[in-house]
Amino acid sequence: MARCGDIRGAVPDQSRESIPGLIPGLIPGPMPGPMPGPIPVVDTMIGFAAPLAGVDRELPQVRATMRGVEHTAEYLYRDIPPATDAPVAATINAMDRHGIDIGLVNTNSSVALDAAAMHPDRFVLETHVGELGTPFDIVGSVERIRTEHEEFGTRAVSLFPVGPVPPVLVDSAAAYPIYATCVELGLAIFVNAGVPGPRVPMAAQHVERFDRVCYDFPELTIVMRHGAEPWTDLAVELMVKWPGLHFSTSAFAPKHYPPAILEYLNSRGVEKIVYGGYFPMALTLDRIFAELHGLAVSGRIRPDRWEPFLSGNARRILGIDDV
Repeated sequence: MARCGDIRGAVPDQSRESIPGLIPGLIPGPMPGPMPGPIPVVDTMIGFAAPLAGVDRELPQVRATMRGVEHTAEYLYRDIPPATDAPVAATINAMDRHGIDIGLVNTNSSVALDAAAMHPDRFVLETHVGELGTPFDIVGSVERIRTEHEEFGTRAVSLFPVGPVPPVLVDSAAAYPIYATCVELGLAIFVNAGVPGPRVPMAAQHVERFDRVCYDFPELTIVMRHGAEPWTDLAVELMVKWPGLHFSTSAFAPKHYPPAILEYLNSRGVEKIVYGGYFPMALTLDRIFAELHGLAVSGRIRPDRWEPFLSGNARRILGIDDV
């Protein structure tokens, strides 16, 4: 049975009928107007609170004096979720509490591989390419994508361009075999875009670099991760231009979602914006869903946009059959 999204907040019972933008099934009580039913959420960036389990827990090239203790870029975050001795159970419990049906997790983590094997109805896998702090292994990355797709049935690939040393520019020759392999295997690729949180140079992730990639790989499905700031207006223009280019809200607390992205979601970008959290890397699901509730109460996201944003777009991109 699909689990359905629960964006609850401190909303008095008597006020629920009068608040525009609430999502039926997410907050109990009658809802005004034609609105979507309960939503089985797909989280395109979730993980497990095991020590050093997330790709952002450590980045060797960040100078020691510029590196956080609990997160490489902890200057951006507060209340980072602590590690636990039962990371899979903790994540599933948090997912159940907030109606997350399926989470996309990373094969870099043995915990994630075990979780996907034990709970194939709750987790799907992405292959991460590019070892942090080391030269980018092009041939090895292509082989890994193929091997893990065959062995684990991966649904996507991820690339953190400033992770390797030297960085892998989004539109560089080093990245093109990765994109070609994704096209061949029918896999989406999630790529960090914009100024990185870790204190390393940003040039590899400039949003303008996606333009050439979309031109050279028109069949490729690309999802920009981690904000694309300060070039969100450009990100929107490129999504309008290129059918295969999308945006994930990963690593951002909902109250900080870029205005240009919300405006695009509410207009012609209904099929382009994908929900991604950041639990447990730096955000709790309690905070994320409380702030999503705030977006619903304020009407900053149109009622008919919640289903594609929280579920439908990710299911299409990842090839997940609705349940």
